[in-house]
Amino acid sequence: MLKKFFSSNEDKAEMSFFDHLEDLRWHLVRSALALVAFSIFGFVYTQEIIDNVIFGPTNANFPSYIALCKLGHWVGLGNQLCITPVKVTFLNYKMVGQIMLQFRMAFIIGFVCAFPYIFWEFWRFVKPALKERELRGARGVIFWVSFQFFLGLAFAYFLMLPFTINFLASYTVTTKAVNQFFIDDYMDLMTQIVLGMGLLFELPVLVFFLTKIGILTPDFLRAYRRHAIVVILILAAIITPPDLVDQLIVFTPLYCLYEISIFISKKAMRDREDKLAKTEAEEWS
Repeated sequence: MLKKFFSSNEDKAEMSFFDHLEDLRWHLVRSALALVAFSIFGFVYTQEIIDNVIFGPTNANFPSYIALCKLGHWVGLGNQLCITPVKVTFLNYKMVGQIMLQFRMAFIIGFVCAFPYIFWEFWRFVKPALKERELRGARGVIFWVSFQFFLGLAFAYFLMLPFTINFLASYTVTTKAVNQFFIDDYMDLMTQIVLGMGLLFELPVLVFFLTKIGILTPDFLRAYRRHAIVVILILAAIITPPDLVDQLIVFTPLYCLYEISIFISKKAMRDREDKLAKTEAEEWS
């Protein structure tokens, strides 16, 4: 059993279909164990995480508000960039609501913290099936996938989420209706925006490695730019509530990522062609 649990890539050179299924099972088991371990951490420290992280954008001492206020003073705008968060009241309407909130938060924290390890297990399963040329083009994939994921989380949490929450919490069409929100709605909004952006920020990495292994080209990305805009608009509508301002907040960085991906694909394509030309020259010499 220990041999299966810590199996190496060399042991996977020749495997049957059922051996691959068995190997996949152990990768899933190890990923699940990592998820459970980090979820236990999230379960133990749920109150601290909820008060300081989840409800962070509703607090006046949130880092983004402090940084924007300092930036406003530094550029001579005074308090124009200082933001006072809207006072928000959250309601729990279920008897088991707070218990389920704790379990839900524990799972989300577990997934976020275990993401690099889970992807590493996935990469270990896929890696033996790749050719050497494809492996050379995929160097550093674990680092860059993890980096882009956490970069997307940080971008959404520190920039998108505070403005979205304050806009939605302060938006009114009549003074006769008081804005009070169910905690589940707040959690749904945060999960969609933060985790959604974390996954969507993987686009440049995905484009880079697909170009490296010869599946994607910058010309293809340019040709389907209009189609990509439509897809990005749909994704923005899924991630954010049905509000044009918030959808534009999501659309803008995603479209910028697409343009960056074209540039990255162009560079990866050039490097790939140079390496192929070098390899052919060495074969002829």
